[in-house]
Amino acid sequence: MNEQYMTYKTRPVVRCGKTIYYGSMANEYVVMMNVISETSEHEVSMANAIQCYLMKTDKQLNPMQAITQKAERGNLYEALELAAAWLTRVKC
Repeated sequence: MNEQYMTYKTRPVVRCGKTIYYGSMANEYVVMMNVISETSEHEVSMANAIQCYLMKTDKQLNPMQAITQKAERGNLYEALELAAAWLTRVKC
């Protein structure tokens, strides 16, 4: 299975509804981002509040135990920059 994903700083970005995953599930950590609210400008919807969670990908953990850090950012760029820093720090 050789699927192509959109990437940001060489890591995959996958969106499903209002949830965005950054990183590879094959690694020890991934960042989950939930879009809390959006604004609409010129018929384009833009996120203006995003919750970010650094999570372990271990399937044995329940989701609340898997979360190691959390933060909120005001737009997608800031959220992706934070996610990239988190994953770099944990060497994923």
